[in-house]
Amino acid sequence: MSSPLSTSNAAIALANFELITADTVTLADAERVVAPEHVNHEAHNEPLECRERGPRGLLATREWLRAGFSRFEIEPVDVVEEGELVALRCRVTVRHTGDVAFFDPAGRVKDAFPPTHREATIAQSHWFVIRDGLAHEHRAVRDDLGMATQLGWVPPKPPFLLGMALAKRRTQRAVDRGVAPWQR
Repeated sequence: MSSPLSTSNAAIALANFELITADTVTLADAERVVAPEHVNHEAHNEPLECRERGPRGLLATREWLRAGFSRFEIEPVDVVEEGELVALRCRVTVRHTGDVAFFDPAGRVKDAFPPTHREATIAQSHWFVIRDGLAHEHRAVRDDLGMATQLGWVPPKPPFLLGMALAKRRTQRAVDRGVAPWQR
C-alpha cells in the first residue's frame, strides 16, 4: 500500500479506503493512518474481530469484505473537509463471489448470502474524524437495499433461501473453528 501523498485530513480518510481496496496491506500500513482507539461505528453487524478498536479491527473488516466480494472498488465523488471531520460521497462497486455473512451482537451468524456472481454499484457516504494525522472514528450511510437488489438477494426466491441457510451454516462452522478469513 502506498502512503498518502498529503497529510491533509481528506488524504488520511482516502487512505482508509485504500486499506480496504489495496491488493496487499500490512498492519504497519494500517497503523500509519488508523488510531489505536479507532472506532468503526458501522461494525455492529460484522464479525466480533471487526468490532475491535484500532488498526486490527479495520484489517478484520477488510478481510470480511474481501471474503465475500472479489471486486471491491471505492470511487470518491465528493470530499469535504471541515476541521477534524471529513465527509466523502462515493460510488462502491462490488462483485459477490463468496459468502457474505452478518452477525448478531454475540458474534453468531445472523444471516448469510451465498455468492450470486453479480455486480452492484451503489452510493455511499462516509464520515471520518481525523485527529493528529490518524482516523479516530468512521461512520457510513449506505444503500444496502440497492445493493441487495442488484446482487439478487431480494426478493429472495426459494432456491436462494436454501442457499442462504447453507451459507449461514458454512460461515458459522468456519467461525467456530477459528478459520474464517477475518480470524487469521
